[in-house]
Amino acid sequence: MSYPHEGSEPDFTPSAEFQVADGPRQIGLCFVGDSLTAGIGDPKSLGWVSRVIARTTLGEAQLASYNLGVRGESSTDVLGRWRAETTPRWARSNEKRLVVSFGTNDINQGMTTARSRLNLANILDEAATTGIATFVVGPPPTSDADVNARLEVLVDAQADVCSRRRITYVDCFRPLLGHDQWQADLASGDGFHPGQAGYGLIAWLVLHAGWQDWLQI
Repeated sequence: MSYPHEGSEPDFTPSAEFQVADGPRQIGLCFVGDSLTAGIGDPKSLGWVSRVIARTTLGEAQLASYNLGVRGESSTDVLGRWRAETTPRWARSNEKRLVVSFGTNDINQGMTTARSRLNLANILDEAATTGIATFVVGPPPTSDADVNARLEVLVDAQADVCSRRRITYVDCFRPLLGHDQWQADLASGDGFHPGQAGYGLIAWLVLHAGWQDWLQI
Protein backbone atom coordinates (compact mmCIF):
# COMPACT_ATOMS: atom_id res chain seq x y z
CA MET A 1 0.00 0.00 0.00
CA SER A 2 1.22 3.54 -0.76
CA TYR A 3 -0.31 6.84 0.22
CA PRO A 4 -0.83 9.62 -2.35
CA HIS A 5 0.46 12.60 -0.40
CA GLU A 6 3.21 13.19 2.13
CA GLY A 7 1.60 13.35 5.52
CA SER A 8 -1.50 11.46 4.31
CA GLU A 9 -1.66 8.53 6.68
CA PRO A 10 -5.13 7.00 6.88
CA ASP A 11 -6.21 4.53 9.50
CA PHE A 12 -5.24 1.04 8.46
CA THR A 13 -7.04 -2.25 8.97
CA PRO A 14 -4.98 -5.28 7.89
CA SER A 15 -6.65 -7.75 5.55
CA ALA A 16 -4.58 -10.66 6.90
CA GLU A 17 -3.80 -11.64 10.45
CA PHE A 18 -0.53 -13.18 11.54
CA GLN A 19 -0.92 -16.69 12.91
CA VAL A 20 1.56 -18.86 14.76
CA ALA A 21 2.00 -21.98 12.67
CA ASP A 22 0.29 -25.21 13.72
CA GLY A 23 2.70 -28.10 14.15
CA PRO A 24 6.46 -27.64 13.53
CA ARG A 25 7.32 -23.94 13.46
CA GLN A 26 9.69 -22.78 10.72
CA ILE A 27 10.31 -19.12 11.58
CA GLY A 28 11.81 -16.89 8.90
CA LEU A 29 13.16 -13.76 10.61
CA CYS A 30 14.42 -10.91 8.42
CA PHE A 31 16.10 -7.75 9.70
CA VAL A 32 15.97 -4.80 7.28
CA GLY A 33 17.68 -1.49 7.91
CA ASP A 34 20.86 0.53 7.67
CA SER A 35 24.49 0.26 8.81
CA LEU A 36 23.48 -0.03 12.47
CA THR A 37 21.42 -3.08 11.54
CA ALA A 38 24.42 -4.44 9.64
CA GLY A 39 26.65 -3.92 12.71
CA ILE A 40 29.17 -1.55 11.15
CA GLY A 41 31.86 -0.59 13.66
CA ASP A 42 31.72 -3.76 15.75
CA PRO A 43 35.18 -5.39 15.77
CA LYS A 44 33.51 -8.76 16.42
CA SER A 45 31.18 -8.26 13.41
CA LEU A 46 28.14 -9.21 15.47
CA GLY A 47 26.25 -5.94 15.85
CA TRP A 48 23.04 -6.01 17.86
CA VAL A 49 21.27 -8.42 15.50
CA SER A 50 23.57 -11.42 16.03
CA ARG A 51 23.69 -10.72 19.77
CA VAL A 52 19.90 -10.81 19.94
CA ILE A 53 19.69 -14.04 17.94
CA ALA A 54 22.37 -15.67 20.13
CA ARG A 55 20.26 -14.94 23.21
CA THR A 56 16.93 -16.01 21.73
CA THR A 57 15.48 -19.16 23.30
CA LEU A 58 13.79 -21.18 20.58
CA GLY A 59 12.24 -24.17 22.31
CA GLU A 60 11.06 -26.54 19.59
CA ALA A 61 10.82 -23.87 16.89
CA GLN A 62 13.36 -23.67 14.07
CA LEU A 63 14.66 -20.21 13.21
CA ALA A 64 16.31 -18.95 10.04
CA SER A 65 17.50 -15.36 10.47
CA TYR A 66 18.77 -12.97 7.80
CA ASN A 67 20.51 -9.64 8.34
CA LEU A 68 19.60 -7.39 5.42
CA GLY A 69 21.12 -4.17 6.73
CA VAL A 70 22.79 -1.93 4.13
CA ARG A 71 25.11 0.96 4.97
CA GLY A 72 23.88 4.45 4.10
CA GLU A 73 20.26 3.50 3.46
CA SER A 74 17.30 5.64 4.40
CA SER A 75 13.73 4.58 5.05
CA THR A 76 12.99 5.26 1.37
CA ASP A 77 15.70 2.82 0.32
CA VAL A 78 14.45 0.13 2.68
CA LEU A 79 10.86 0.68 1.53
CA GLY A 80 11.98 0.11 -2.04
CA ARG A 81 13.78 -3.19 -1.47
CA TRP A 82 12.42 -5.00 1.57
CA ARG A 83 9.79 -7.05 -0.23
CA ALA A 84 12.11 -8.30 -2.98
CA GLU A 85 14.84 -9.28 -0.52
CA THR A 86 12.67 -10.97 2.08
CA THR A 87 10.44 -13.00 -0.25
CA PRO A 88 13.02 -15.65 -1.25
CA ARG A 89 14.22 -15.94 2.34
CA TRP A 90 10.71 -16.81 3.49
CA ALA A 91 10.19 -19.48 0.82
CA ARG A 92 10.55 -22.37 3.30
CA SER A 93 9.04 -20.64 6.33
CA ASN A 94 5.55 -21.06 7.74
CA GLU A 95 5.99 -17.96 9.93
CA LYS A 96 7.18 -14.69 8.43
CA ARG A 97 8.63 -12.12 10.81
CA LEU A 98 10.17 -8.76 9.96
CA VAL A 99 12.31 -6.45 12.12
CA VAL A 100 12.63 -2.90 10.79
CA SER A 101 15.30 -0.43 11.93
CA PHE A 102 16.37 2.87 10.36
CA GLY A 103 16.28 6.62 10.87
CA THR A 104 19.73 8.20 11.16
CA ASN A 105 20.23 8.41 7.39
CA ASP A 106 16.80 10.01 7.01
CA ILE A 107 18.17 12.84 9.16
CA ASN A 108 21.51 12.96 7.35
CA GLN A 109 19.74 13.17 3.97
CA GLY A 110 17.39 15.94 5.07
CA MET A 111 14.22 13.88 4.77
CA THR A 112 11.11 15.39 6.34
CA THR A 113 9.65 13.70 9.39
CA ALA A 114 6.35 13.30 7.52
CA ARG A 115 8.03 11.38 4.70
CA SER A 116 10.04 9.24 7.07
CA ARG A 117 7.03 8.20 9.12
CA LEU A 118 5.07 7.53 5.95
CA ASN A 119 7.80 5.20 4.68
CA LEU A 120 7.65 3.26 7.94
CA ALA A 121 3.86 3.15 7.82
CA ASN A 122 3.94 1.82 4.27
CA ILE A 123 6.29 -1.02 5.24
CA LEU A 124 4.26 -1.99 8.29
CA ASP A 125 0.95 -1.80 6.46
CA GLU A 126 2.13 -3.81 3.48
CA ALA A 127 3.49 -6.45 5.84
CA ALA A 128 0.19 -6.57 7.72
CA THR A 129 -1.80 -7.17 4.53
CA THR A 130 0.13 -10.41 3.96
CA GLY A 131 0.23 -11.74 7.50
CA ILE A 132 3.83 -10.75 8.31
CA ALA A 133 4.52 -9.96 11.96
CA THR A 134 6.61 -6.81 12.47
CA PHE A 135 8.83 -5.37 15.22
CA VAL A 136 10.54 -1.95 15.02
CA VAL A 137 13.85 -0.87 16.57
CA GLY A 138 14.41 2.88 16.64
CA PRO A 139 17.70 4.68 15.94
CA PRO A 140 20.13 5.36 18.81
CA PRO A 141 21.68 8.78 19.53
CA THR A 142 24.82 10.04 17.82
CA SER A 143 27.62 12.26 19.14
CA ASP A 144 26.21 15.21 17.14
CA ALA A 145 23.82 17.38 19.18
CA ASP A 146 22.08 18.83 16.10
CA VAL A 147 21.45 15.37 14.65
CA ASN A 148 20.17 14.20 18.02
CA ALA A 149 17.69 17.07 18.23
CA ARG A 150 16.18 15.97 14.92
CA LEU A 151 16.40 12.29 15.81
CA GLU A 152 14.32 12.89 18.92
CA VAL A 153 11.48 14.20 16.75
CA LEU A 154 11.80 11.25 14.39
CA VAL A 155 11.83 8.74 17.24
CA ASP A 156 8.57 10.18 18.56
CA ALA A 157 7.05 9.97 15.07
CA GLN A 158 8.13 6.35 14.63
CA ALA A 159 6.77 5.45 18.06
CA ASP A 160 3.44 7.01 17.13
CA VAL A 161 3.25 5.08 13.84
CA CYS A 162 3.84 1.85 15.74
CA SER A 163 1.45 2.71 18.56
CA ARG A 164 -1.37 3.31 16.09
CA ARG A 165 -0.79 -0.21 14.71
CA ARG A 166 -0.13 -1.87 18.08
CA ILE A 167 3.37 -2.84 16.97
CA THR A 168 6.28 -3.03 19.42
CA TYR A 169 8.65 -0.07 19.12
CA VAL A 170 12.02 -0.18 20.88
CA ASP A 171 13.21 3.32 21.80
CA CYS A 172 17.00 3.14 21.69
CA PHE A 173 17.39 6.92 21.68
CA ARG A 174 16.40 8.08 25.15
CA PRO A 175 17.89 5.19 27.14
CA LEU A 176 21.27 5.67 25.45
CA LEU A 177 21.34 9.49 25.29
CA GLY A 178 24.00 10.51 27.79
CA HIS A 179 24.83 6.88 28.65
CA ASP A 180 28.52 6.76 29.62
CA GLN A 181 29.39 3.52 27.83
CA TRP A 182 27.46 4.52 24.71
CA GLN A 183 29.19 7.88 24.56
CA ALA A 184 32.60 6.29 25.07
CA ASP A 185 31.95 3.88 22.20
CA LEU A 186 30.89 6.69 19.86
CA ALA A 187 33.90 8.80 20.87
CA SER A 188 36.28 6.00 19.92
CA GLY A 189 34.63 5.64 16.50
CA ASP A 190 32.99 7.91 13.96
CA GLY A 191 30.33 9.37 16.24
CA PHE A 192 27.52 7.38 14.63
CA HIS A 193 28.46 3.70 15.04
CA PRO A 194 29.28 2.10 18.39
CA GLY A 195 31.73 -0.71 19.13
CA GLN A 196 30.86 -4.05 20.65
CA ALA A 197 29.79 -2.61 24.00
CA GLY A 198 27.36 -0.20 22.35
CA TYR A 199 25.83 -2.89 20.18
CA GLY A 200 25.47 -4.98 23.32
CA LEU A 201 23.43 -2.15 24.85
CA ILE A 202 21.08 -2.05 21.84
CA ALA A 203 20.71 -5.83 22.01
CA TRP A 204 19.80 -5.58 25.70
CA LEU A 205 17.10 -3.00 24.94
CA VAL A 206 15.63 -5.21 22.20
CA LEU A 207 15.68 -8.36 24.34
CA HIS A 208 13.94 -6.54 27.21
CA ALA A 209 11.22 -5.00 25.04
CA GLY A 210 9.07 -8.10 24.72
CA TRP A 211 11.25 -9.87 22.15
CA GLN A 212 10.46 -13.42 23.30
CA ASP A 213 6.79 -12.57 23.67
CA TRP A 214 6.72 -11.23 20.11
CA LEU A 215 8.26 -14.44 18.82
CA GLN A 216 5.85 -16.40 21.03
CA ILE A 217 8.53 -18.86 22.06
